[in-house]
Amino acid sequence: MNGNLGPRVVIALDYASAEPALALAARLDPKACRVKVGKELFTVAGPSLVTQLAARGFDVFLDLKYHDIPNTVAAACKAAAGLGVWMINVHASGGSAMMRAAREALAGTAKPPLLIAVTVLTSLGDQDLREIGQQETAPQLVERLARLTQASGLDGVVCSAQEAALLRKACGSGFKLVTPGIRLADATGKDDQKRIVTPAAAVAAGADYLVVGRPITQAADPLAALARINAEIGA
Repeated sequence: MNGNLGPRVVIALDYASAEPALALAARLDPKACRVKVGKELFTVAGPSLVTQLAARGFDVFLDLKYHDIPNTVAAACKAAAGLGVWMINVHASGGSAMMRAAREALAGTAKPPLLIAVTVLTSLGDQDLREIGQQETAPQLVERLARLTQASGLDGVVCSAQEAALLRKACGSGFKLVTPGIRLADATGKDDQKRIVTPAAAVAAGADYLVVGRPITQAADPLAALARINAEIGA
């Protein structure tokens, strides 16, 4: 299932402006990683940053987690595809009609990006889910939403690597698993993530792509941190 995935580390460019994101990108090799642009950076820097990163040869994961009525999400996904991104995402909790509309909108584009769905945010634990009325545990809800995503024709899901083995068994080898909440074994803190896993453990569990932010972007030597993670994955 992991034969032709290309670079498996997706660096989260979680910066407050374009300058540090582009500065880090200038030091990175697109053959060694992909990059992710999320809500904060996209809000301040806009689509031009995405096209600049794509022009430099990077596969860009545009992480905006669309969640709205089907027509609105479909139009947003089509617009994102026009920026030349590699992957975009929606919230699985938006329902099957919304996910199908997104998939159909991308089918008509020149180069459709991968379309994946967020299951349960890695910042949420079982108690958090109970606060919003969910009686299922995080793994139970993740599996249910992943199955709904697959039935809606999407390429994969965002999930914690703690649920990767469960979803690999439930959804098969061709279903992409994108896992944030990755931390090196000697990391001193979890930050705001609750369901975290090391790179080696994530790959062993069946993850395809690993989203890594602060362990690389806040490292004293980001390139060395990326190399260490790539080596851990390769081993």
